[in-house]
Amino acid sequence: MSRFLLKKLYARWPEYEMRKWEAVFRGALQPLKEYGIFMKKALTIAGSDTIAGAGIQADLKTFAALGVYGASVITSVTAQNTEGIQGIIDLPSRFVALQIESVLSDIHVDSIKIGLLPNNEIIKIVGSKLKEHNVKNVVLDPVIFPKEETPLVHPGAKDNLINKLFPLSLIVTPNIPEARYLTGISIKNYSDIKEAAKKIYKLGARNVLIKGGHFRGKAVDTFYNGKVFKFFEAKRFPNKNVHGTGCALASAIAAELAKGISLITAIQRAKSFITGAITHSAQIGHGSHVINHFLDLYRERDKFKMLGEMETALDVLKKREIGPFIPEVQSNLGYALESAKSKEDIMAFPDRIIKKGSRVISVSGPRFGCSNHISSIILAAMSHDPTKRAAMNIKYLPEIINVCKKNKLSIASFSRDNEPKSVKIKEGSSLDWGVKQAIKKFGLVPDIIYDTGGMGKEPMIRVLANNPSNVADIILKIKQNISKRL
Repeated sequence: MSRFLLKKLYARWPEYEMRKWEAVFRGALQPLKEYGIFMKKALTIAGSDTIAGAGIQADLKTFAALGVYGASVITSVTAQNTEGIQGIIDLPSRFVALQIESVLSDIHVDSIKIGLLPNNEIIKIVGSKLKEHNVKNVVLDPVIFPKEETPLVHPGAKDNLINKLFPLSLIVTPNIPEARYLTGISIKNYSDIKEAAKKIYKLGARNVLIKGGHFRGKAVDTFYNGKVFKFFEAKRFPNKNVHGTGCALASAIAAELAKGISLITAIQRAKSFITGAITHSAQIGHGSHVINHFLDLYRERDKFKMLGEMETALDVLKKREIGPFIPEVQSNLGYALESAKSKEDIMAFPDRIIKKGSRVISVSGPRFGCSNHISSIILAAMSHDPTKRAAMNIKYLPEIINVCKKNKLSIASFSRDNEPKSVKIKEGSSLDWGVKQAIKKFGLVPDIIYDTGGMGKEPMIRVLANNPSNVADIILKIKQNISKRL
């Protein structure tokens, strides 16, 4: 509230009344801050990618995914797809300057990520504008080689990139081909990477992160700040050629820095973000995969929806009193996220579903990562049919199998007598083996998979479907048609 407005209002109302309304106004303003009116802002200065897997488009996706408002300045326009770059046109340096001025004269940015700067003129103008506006938290990703290809920057640009921008950057994040280009060191092993990091630091970078994605062996990014090395190791995906990972990592670091996070923590969070995004990458064209920038947002949305579906299905089963169908070892109902990879991606009931007479009860609500058994069943099914994301185990009786046949449910089975010794001695591998054996024999994922038990193993039926409601429908259809009292 402006002083001028307050002065006019004070003239009309008693001071005590105005103090009260000023407090109300300021109290109302605080929730608005939490909703993002004063959210953190980051700027990306980079090239445009028509496939939106790298460059400006990828940076803006990353900023949005991590809760930071993104602005952009385009340096080059490319024609490219998942198979490569077909053409590139650099924008005039004066227009790059105008874009930067438009952004920085209007808003305060909390960090800047710099990508492709294709020529000396653009490099110089970016350096000049960063100095003019005294910008902090600059992440310089020297995009020179998109892969092991022809450089994207013009000849002779290297010296200006080093001299004009290294001193202004908080961190420089080259990949291995770019580190080789900047230092002249032939990088063949981890000792060479460390030497390259030292040289880049001596060239003026305050902090260096050499990305290890192009290196064979472990996926390790090497950090150096002139004093110590730190190594950030993540899962390697040897069979995936993924487009845009370097851009997303650098922009994720910038997004975290914009929030006021320390540099090391920002790198750790960025690594976690990029690993998840690569894990769930997609092949949208004929060439490289593209990463899933919005994985976490989609998964949180899906988790909320799944919770409702699980509770609805269990409520239906409770009302229909399916207690007699619960085995001695009790039961569980599980539901997997799309593209689930592990137990942590599967929702189930941590204390199982318990029989109480003809009724069933659950002590606690569903949550992720709490059931090895139901997760093994669902993950094995999804490896053959990703749509089969839900399962529940019920009591085995020949009468139930007969009803399933009469209702034209698809049925498969496995025998624990055929279980290999290597499977028996490995904790938690029996169900994975058994379900996969049944599916292999049947040719697809059926509605019902059962076994008649074994030494210390209760016979069991597993009901599989696309979602919990469909699982409940199958169980209720069996209950409706069974003639024998269980």
